[in-house]
Amino acid sequence: MTSAREHHLAVTRTARYHTLGEPSAALREVWFVLHGHAQLSGYFIRHFAALDDGTRMVVAPEGLNRFYLEQTHWKGAGQARVGATWMTREDRLIEIEDYVRYLDALYNATFAEVARAQVRFVVLGFSQGVATACRWLARGDARADTLVLWAGPLPAELDATTAARLRTLKVIRVMGDADEMATPEAVAAEDARLAVMQLDAPTLRFPGGHQLDAAVLRGLQV
Repeated sequence: MTSAREHHLAVTRTARYHTLGEPSAALREVWFVLHGHAQLSGYFIRHFAALDDGTRMVVAPEGLNRFYLEQTHWKGAGQARVGATWMTREDRLIEIEDYVRYLDALYNATFAEVARAQVRFVVLGFSQGVATACRWLARGDARADTLVLWAGPLPAELDATTAARLRTLKVIRVMGDADEMATPEAVAAEDARLAVMQLDAPTLRFPGGHQLDAAVLRGLQV
């Protein structure tokens, strides 16, 4: 009896995303905002309504993998909440390649309608979306001006070499004072990693937990 062999087949699938704002001559910023684990783009983008002032366009891609957030019998699936994730540990390298290609395609589609030279391009990752944003900007074709790391750590594999492209960006880190994931030990470890990678990322703190904050968003100097 032979052993089972693993294979991969590239297929075409349809990705979902949501937007706030429209391309116009008044546009000055385009934001790509990457949600955290178990979130959906349609709900996530509501947190960015404070930025929708006619000068910004916000694009919220949704992770390609969706799942039920609650255990459910098949008869109850119609009422169960659904979330999305960018990846899991299973087949992780392929999933990273897939979402880098997906985000590049969405970037190209967006800037087919918006003159790239007209705007600043800001990428914000929240929680799991921080690692997704870093991987995309380090590996993909997109060129951002500002990277916002909100309530999440850098991906484990990022090092001084693979972070080279990130050093060309303005990097801002944001975290809540009451974020249960931002323990003093975790913050110190992340500070050390940023120093090793020579990433200058000033940190903004706010009185909140593992969440976005409209006042902080409005005040970001991107």
